[in-house]
Amino acid sequence: SEGVESRLRAAPLIGALALIVACATPPPAPPPRPAVKGPPIDTTKVPLTDLLTGTYFGNQGGLYPGGSNQPPADHDSAIKARRNRIRPLDVNGDESPFGKYVLLSIGRSNATQEWCSAATRPPCAAWTLMGRAAPDPSVNHFTMVIVNGADSSRQDARGWASATSPNYDRIKTGRLTPLGLSENQVQVIWAELDDLAPVYSLPSDSADAHVLAAHIGQVLRALRTRYPYLELVFLSSRLYAGYSTTDLAPEPFAYEQGFAVKWVIEAQIKEMRGSPPDPWVGSLNYVKKTAPVVLWGPYLWARGETPRSDGMLWRRTDFEADGSTPSQDGESKVGLALLNFFKTSLYTRCWFVNGQNCL
Repeated sequence: SEGVESRLRAAPLIGALALIVACATPPPAPPPRPAVKGPPIDTTKVPLTDLLTGTYFGNQGGLYPGGSNQPPADHDSAIKARRNRIRPLDVNGDESPFGKYVLLSIGRSNATQEWCSAATRPPCAAWTLMGRAAPDPSVNHFTMVIVNGADSSRQDARGWASATSPNYDRIKTGRLTPLGLSENQVQVIWAELDDLAPVYSLPSDSADAHVLAAHIGQVLRALRTRYPYLELVFLSSRLYAGYSTTDLAPEPFAYEQGFAVKWVIEAQIKEMRGSPPDPWVGSLNYVKKTAPVVLWGPYLWARGETPRSDGMLWRRTDFEADGSTPSQDGESKVGLALLNFFKTSLYTRCWFVNGQNCL
């Protein structure tokens, strides 16, 4: 009975302690508020074709000025004027009903694998651009000749920046001459150019995207010197590199190289409107024949397995072991994108597809 009495005497004290502990315990946290949907954060990598008027580190999206994926009216007119001048020429550059015009690719290993093959010359793999175009009866095989000038080595934009580069001599003697063609017949070029082993990303003023833009400007002037009848250059930026295990051009550099291409095209548009040449890109005046008219080819970047609005995405199986070089699946994806682009674009179909007239 004594033990019972002691427990009864202690009960009020125990109750008081319980009350103190209960008051000291914080209330449960409220449930999290639902996220507010809005425009992408400025540092989020969004495909340029979907970013549009949004920004990435203050840089507006879209392929062309104003966050648009279409060229402005003045550039559209310039492109169409050059498109309409593509015609069969003989080896001297004179118009001839028996002549040809050349659609040429330039770039490094990725470009040659997507355009023809790792071996750089025919027979081209069936899933590449040239491999797909060869048996296609709708493709113009009469007056147009598709030639792969891209190289299998690490020839990035710097390797094409001078008109005296050995790359151009290789194309002349190893690609054009064996087909009975000359540099005078090269009138259209597709280029996939990058700068390997980049160091600085945006928003740095020294970002490698600016450096690449400068190199592309040099390449365009070299192309105009080397190919006097060149009318149009279509540019594509790199594929997704989020799986990359090398320093060739991992993310975010692969994504940011799309801005380099965009800036080059914008620089030409602004210069032709009267602005001084861009300090990074240099003069691209096509009236003075300093450079050809430049525009976008297929835009190829997508954020991994997150589909773009048009459905394009990149899986790990689209790349080789290094996560950067396209596998057969990746080459096939680009080869098909290129073929569809040339067959359907307003700026290409009239000279790429049979039975069309540009005029």
